[in-house]
Amino acid sequence: MKVTIHIWDLPLRLFHWLLAAAVVAAYITGKLGGNLIDWHGRIGALILGLLVFRIIWGFIGTTHARFINFFPTFSRLAAYLKGGWQGVGHNPLGALAVFALLADLAVLVSTGLFAGDDIAFEGPLFNLVDKALSDKLSGWHNLAFDLLAGLIAVHLAAIGFYRWVKKTNLVVPMVTGKKQVPKAVATSLTGGGALRFFTTVIISGAVVWGIWGGLEIIKPVESAPATVAKPSF
Repeated sequence: MKVTIHIWDLPLRLFHWLLAAAVVAAYITGKLGGNLIDWHGRIGALILGLLVFRIIWGFIGTTHARFINFFPTFSRLAAYLKGGWQGVGHNPLGALAVFALLADLAVLVSTGLFAGDDIAFEGPLFNLVDKALSDKLSGWHNLAFDLLAGLIAVHLAAIGFYRWVKKTNLVVPMVTGKKQVPKAVATSLTGGGALRFFTTVIISGAVVWGIWGGLEIIKPVESAPATVAKPSF
C-alpha cells in the first residue's frame, strides 16, 4: 500500500529550479559574452547565494533536505547496490550526484570570483591575486563548468531512466513537493520553518553582498598624492 507524503519542502524546490535557471543563464551569457558578460557576473552572484543557502539548509532544513539523512556512507551504498536500501529521499547514488554537483558548484563559483577575461570581466576578488594565478583560476573555472555540464547530463539521464524504465517520475515531486511511497517507509516532514528559512536567506544575501558589494564599500579610499606648491617669483 502506498501513501502520499510531503517530501521536498518549498525552499528546497525553489533552490532547485532557481539553480537550474541560473546555470542555463550563466552558460548563455558566458558563451555570448559582450555586453552580457556583466550579467554573467550577476548570475554568478545568484549562484553563490543559492549555494550558501543550500549548504546551510542542509543542516537546519527539513527532514529530507538535511545532509545527515542522505549522506552516501559506505554502508548505505552497499545496501543500495545489494537491493536492501529503503528510503524516500535521495537514494545513495543520487546523494553522490548531489554532493558532486555542490562540490563542483563551489569550485565554479570560488574560481569565478578571481577570474578575468582580459577584455570586459573581472571577478570581485580579481585584484586580490596576481595575474598568473587569476589566469590559472580562470582555466579551472572553465574546467569546472565543463564538469558541471557532464554532471547535469548524467542527472538528466538518471531522470529519464527512472521515468521510462523504473516508471518513477522524479520531476513531479520536485514541483509539488509530494510523492507516493510505501506506507512502511513513510515519514513525516520535520524541521525547517519560517524563522530558519529567513535566517538562511539573510546569511546567504550577506555573503553575496560582502563579496560583491561590501568589499568595495569598506575598502579604504586612496588619498590623492599631496601637491607641493611652487614658490612664485
